[in-house]
This record gives sequence, structure tokens and C-alpha cells, in this order.
Amino acid sequence: MDPRTKASLLWGAVGGLAFLVLVQGYELLAGTPVSISAKVGVAVAVAVGAMLVSYRMQPRLFGNESP
Repeated sequence: MDPRTKASLLWGAVGGLAFLVLVQGYELLAGTPVSISAKVGVAVAVAVGAMLVSYRMQPRLFGNESP
């Protein structure tokens, strides 16, 4: 697998899981339940968005790493 594709897939997984953690924290603090379908739908949208952005921006950011 191409390293660029692999990195974008991993960033998508991180984004989706991070959203689910935030929703869980919201439910614990606010006491307001969120439906499973809403959680999954938005988590998938966040994951796809993170994948697309990371894939598109990777060449631009590649030379900007610190030594």
C-alpha cells in the first residue's frame, strides 16, 4: 500500500475515534443521550473528511517537518 494512502486512512481512523470520544464525554457530562445512528453517521463523515484532507494536504506539509 502506498504510504500516503496508508497515512490518510490512519488519520481518518484517528479522526472518527476522536469524535466518538468527544461524544461520549458530552453524554457523561451533559447527561443527554445521543442516538447511535447520529454517532455513527457523524463519525463516518468526520473520518472521511479527515482522510480526504490528510491525503490532499500531505504533499504540501511534507517539507514542513521539524528536524
